[in-house]
Amino acid sequence: MIADILYWAVTGLPAFLVAILVVVFFHELGHFSVARFFGVSIEAFSVGFGRELFGWNDRHGTRWKICALPLGGYVKFVGDANVASKPDDEELRDMDPALRAGVLHFKPLYQRALVVAAGPLANFVLAIVILAGMFTVMGRAIDVVEPVIGMVVEGSAAAQAGILAGDTIQSVDGQEMATFAEFAGHIRSGSGGEISLQIDRGGEILTLAATPLAELGGADGSETIYRLGVGSATISEPIGPVQSVGLAVNQTWAIIAGTMGYLGNIFTGQEAPDQLAGPLGIASFAGEMAQRGVADFVWFVALISVSIGLVNLFPIPVLDGGHLLYYGFEAALGRPLGERAQEVGFRVGLALVLSLMLLATFNDLVRFNLF
Repeated sequence: MIADILYWAVTGLPAFLVAILVVVFFHELGHFSVARFFGVSIEAFSVGFGRELFGWNDRHGTRWKICALPLGGYVKFVGDANVASKPDDEELRDMDPALRAGVLHFKPLYQRALVVAAGPLANFVLAIVILAGMFTVMGRAIDVVEPVIGMVVEGSAAAQAGILAGDTIQSVDGQEMATFAEFAGHIRSGSGGEISLQIDRGGEILTLAATPLAELGGADGSETIYRLGVGSATISEPIGPVQSVGLAVNQTWAIIAGTMGYLGNIFTGQEAPDQLAGPLGIASFAGEMAQRGVADFVWFVALISVSIGLVNLFPIPVLDGGHLLYYGFEAALGRPLGERAQEVGFRVGLALVLSLMLLATFNDLVRFNLF
């Protein structure tokens, strides 16, 4: 437990802070940029909450600042009662009419909606730019057709047999293997028992004995299949910028779809919520990605950016999606929701967000073996 906490503090925390600061900055920059475009007066642009560590004022009078608790950020518009952009009804009621032109709450509905939606959209754009850049620089990984071992699972039957990454499988029990798919299919549908593998390791021909492990699988979980615990090798295929953007969009959508599918399964009882991670879990994962290398950490930043953009679109008051929900009611009713209804919504939304944070933090503490 102590080792896990030290690992988190030394490797996870710095990586987490870098990732979250980048993602939060671009999220708030989305709100800020569209608001400035529509002439909205902006009081503060903050990365983090709580006490200001340092900051400066720009020529428009906006206070840019870094605060002590770097677990989010906000853009505070003139006329906001708090960092969640709840209208300050008393201030707005007594405001000089000459100043109202720059107040978000007096802007047309479509402008307010675009300002709110710009934050999550900026997160998605950031992820697409990051992933497109990675695809352009590193290419796209494609499986090698030949039966070349790309990875060996630690403790697997293959590891116990002495199979190494880079080995080429020539035959299994005297039957030649032309492709990795043929090799994998032969192992999967085997009859059990020890098999003889002839491999080429850097020009040296070796014969190894291995016993694939049986497990239940198939569509209904009743089929016996066999596994060695190996994966195919991959090569990097160069691709152009245009195709990279297409792949990045597809990857971003896949992250969104996978996240929504998991959350949907939680609500239907098909999956447990134990995979939800809070700051400790995310920081630990950030540390692992940073240790693996720059590419893995940059991919992690893209993943976090998509996640934050998606979560902020949930129709929960205090989140961007909650504001958009209120604007939807306003568009349908022809007037804003009543002050009482909005207040209740904000309180319920805050309770939901805090509940989710507590659940995610509990999961983190379980992963750190504190229970």
